[in-house]
Amino acid sequence: MLESLYLNLGQHDALSEEEKALLAGAMSLEKYVAAGEDIVTEGARPIHSTLIVDGLAARYKVLEDGGRQFTSLQVAGDFVDLHAFLLKTMDHGIIALSPCHVLAAEHGKLKAITEQAPHLTRLLWLDTLVDGAIHREWIVAMGRRSKISHLAHLICELFVRLQVVKKTRDMSFHLPLSQAELADVLGLSVVHMNRVIGTLRRMNVINWTSHRIVILDWERLVAIAEFDPTYLSMTREPR
Repeated sequence: MLESLYLNLGQHDALSEEEKALLAGAMSLEKYVAAGEDIVTEGARPIHSTLIVDGLAARYKVLEDGGRQFTSLQVAGDFVDLHAFLLKTMDHGIIALSPCHVLAAEHGKLKAITEQAPHLTRLLWLDTLVDGAIHREWIVAMGRRSKISHLAHLICELFVRLQVVKKTRDMSFHLPLSQAELADVLGLSVVHMNRVIGTLRRMNVINWTSHRIVILDWERLVAIAEFDPTYLSMTREPR
């Protein structure tokens, strides 16, 4: 059940069997969250941090006028709120974009890990640092990239992250987002979102049918996106 977490952390450095056992021992509550439901609500003070075992979720903020902006997507193997262990109060919400299978790690047991297992602690710390790096890339994309480049970058990022946790098939992956939800990612109207998707299709770099994205030309997609995966810290080395 924790294989995606082991793969996610293990892309940075090797996990020992003892460290895997500590992670397994920290997990308590298992539940299933329906698409459209909050996994964590803004303003909450969770006593555990939630791991996605399977499914897709998003961090989001809602404005006073009801407008919603997604600030990152979370996939299998991601802790959606590991930072809440120290920050205590959530300043944003986490919503399930597909049915999500999740586990909860009690903060008391995470605290024990930080006191007993320094290497594992560093890997969990790195996990939150990568979250921050993803947020920076999204800010750059939102502010400076063309919308075509922005969408291409998102596709590249998701493919690479899902490939790590073995959720891709050849050069394709499942993306269970409606066009309205995707518009909330890119900060566009649904009509404009349709045009951007259509442009990438006409460029013959992707095929997008029934929530499955097939990458037809990876090198060209990377060039359009100006995608450099350095921010994901995927080099496996001693930490």
